Amino acid sequence: MFGRLRALTTRLFTPLAALLLRLGVSPDAVTITGTVGVVVGALWLFPTGHLFAGVMVVMVCAFADVLDGVMARREGRSGPWGAFLDSTLDRLADAAVFVGLTLWFVRADDPRLTPDLAAWGTGVALACLALGAVVPYARARAESVGMTAQVGIAERADRLVAALVAAGIVGLGVPPVVLVVVLGLLALASAVTVVQRVATVRRQALALVTTRPEEKEDGR
Repeated sequence: MFGRLRALTTRLFTPLAALLLRLGVSPDAVTITGTVGVVVGALWLFPTGHLFAGVMVVMVCAFADVLDGVMARREGRSGPWGAFLDSTLDRLADAAVFVGLTLWFVRADDPRLTPDLAAWGTGVALACLALGAVVPYARARAESVGMTAQVGIAERADRLVAALVAAGIVGLGVPPVVLVVVLGLLALASAVTVVQRVATVRRQALALVTTRPEEKEDGR
C-alpha cells in the first residue's frame, strides 16, 4: 500500500526536489530538517495535549523522507552515506513519536483519560517504543552476519501511519481507548515481526551449518 503511495509522492515532489537542488539545498539538509521537525512536533505538541496539531506537523515533516530521496536520485548522490543517515534519523523520529504519546498518557491531562486507561496507554506506547527499536535492529544484525530478515507483518510506515491516524482522530474527539487499542495492536505486530525475523535467521543459520559438511566432502 505505502509502496504505491511512495511512488505517487515521488512524482508529486519531483518539481520541488528540482527547485531545491537549483537553490543549493542538499538532500542531507532536507533529511535533517524533516527529522528535527518531527522530533520537535512530537515532543512538544503530543505531551501538551495537541494531538491533532502534532500529527499534522509530524506528517508534513515526514514527507521530507520522500523528498530527500528524490533529490538524491536526481543529483546522483544515492549511496551508503545517505542510506545510513536516513535510516538512523528515521529511528530517532519514530522514537520521538512514541515518547511524545507516552508522555501524553503519563501527564493524563485529558479528562477522558481514566487512571487505568492512562496506565494501559503508557504501557503499550512504551512497548511500541521498545519493540520498534528491536525490529530494525534484528534486520540490521542479520545483514551484518550475511543473512536476511526482511519479513514482518507490518512495515515501519504502516506502524507509524496507524499510530498517527489513531492519535489524530483522538485529538479530534474520538475516545482515547481507540489510541490505546491501536498501540496495543502495533506492539503485538512488532513482537510478532521480531519473532518472525529471529526464526528466519535461525533457519538460514541451520541451513548454513548443514551445507558445510557437504561442501567439505565435495572439495576432497
